[in-house]
Amino acid sequence: MTTVDAKKPEKARAEVRRRKELIAATIAEIGASGSLDVTVGKIAARAGMSPALAFHYFGGKEALFLAAMRQILKDFGAEAADALRGVTGARARVRGIVAASFSPHNFGHDSIAAWLNFYVLAQRSDGARRLLTLYRRRLASNLCYALRPSLGDRAPGAAKRIACMIDGLYLHAALDDLTTAAEAQAHVLTQLDQEMEHST
Repeated sequence: MTTVDAKKPEKARAEVRRRKELIAATIAEIGASGSLDVTVGKIAARAGMSPALAFHYFGGKEALFLAAMRQILKDFGAEAADALRGVTGARARVRGIVAASFSPHNFGHDSIAAWLNFYVLAQRSDGARRLLTLYRRRLASNLCYALRPSLGDRAPGAAKRIACMIDGLYLHAALDDLTTAAEAQAHVLTQLDQEMEHST
C-alpha cells in the first residue's frame, strides 16, 4: 500500500468528523440566535473552521440546515429504537416513544429552537418539507402500531392526537415556555391514559 493510499482512510475520517462538527455547530448557532438568520461564517467559526471549508462540505447554508434536520431525526430515531427494544404492550411502547421525544438531548434548548425553525424552513424548502413529512408519518405510524392492539380502529386517531400534543409541547418550549421534560412527558401520558380509558 502506498503512502497516498494509507492516507485515504484518515482523510475520510477527518471529513466525517468535520461534517459532524459543522452540523453540531449549526444546531447550536440556531439555538443561540433563535432563528435561521445565521451565517455560514458564524457556523464555521463555532466549529473552529473556515467558511470555505463549510461551503466545500455542504455547498451552502440550506444544505447545512437540512443536514442538521437529518441529524436530529436520526438521533431521535436511535433513542426511540433503544427505548422500544424488547418492550411490549401499548402503554409501555408509547411511553418509550414519549421518553425519547422528551429526552435531555432531544428536548434540549438548541434542539427545540432548531426544530421550531425547521418548521419555518419547510414553508419554502421542499427538502425540509419532505423531512418533516417523513418524521410526522413515522411518529404517527409508530404510535399507531403501539396502540392498535388495545384501541383497534381508534388507534390512528389516538396516535394523531398524541403526536400533535408532542409537537405542540415543542412549540411552546421554543417560545420560552417553562415546561420541563418531565412535565411534558406527564402531559402526553395523561392524554394516553384518557385514550386508553375508552378501550375498556
